Amino acid sequence: MCGRYFIDGEMEQEIGRIVSRVDAKLNWKERDVHPSELAPVIRTAHGAASVEPMKWGILPAQGKGLLINARVETALEKRTFRESVLHRRCVALARKFYEWNRQKEMAVFEKQDAGILYLAGFYDISDRQDCFVLLTTAANESVLAVHHRMPLILEADEWPRWLDGTVPVEEFLKKQPEQLKRYQEYEQQTFSFL
Repeated sequence: MCGRYFIDGEMEQEIGRIVSRVDAKLNWKERDVHPSELAPVIRTAHGAASVEPMKWGILPAQGKGLLINARVETALEKRTFRESVLHRRCVALARKFYEWNRQKEMAVFEKQDAGILYLAGFYDISDRQDCFVLLTTAANESVLAVHHRMPLILEADEWPRWLDGTVPVEEFLKKQPEQLKRYQEYEQQTFSFL
């Protein structure tokens, strides 16, 4: 699961070098991105990748709650997600993301080189605006000690193919993300007495 992630101003220059159009109205200030907030997202429009602000989360048909994540194992089976996963893919940009363990202790995850995390997602129209959902997968070894789910992370050379659809979506949905660095200020320890 992914419920919050972090962006910073340095990402704007990095992304500007690899994407043809970056919306000038984007808010790149150093901050956490929470569900229901606008965030920078890459998508393809008219054959070119562009970065635009999109709201994180879509309202379900029943109107209860906000859907912010979708499981890779079931995304193609669910009517709410299927068409978007197949035809409206996007990539959220993050420097790091957060997960909490059962004791409500927060851990921070980032790439080994502290580079940009390309989080696979899809978008749809919700509440009369483009809104995105992140795909989550089973946690790899670097995240599993904290949480059993993690975002589906694409490599820098994979996200263009995720957007243009040249690779079948099923190949990406089976992908295991790379190992990440973990920071945790506090972690409850347990002791066993002999």
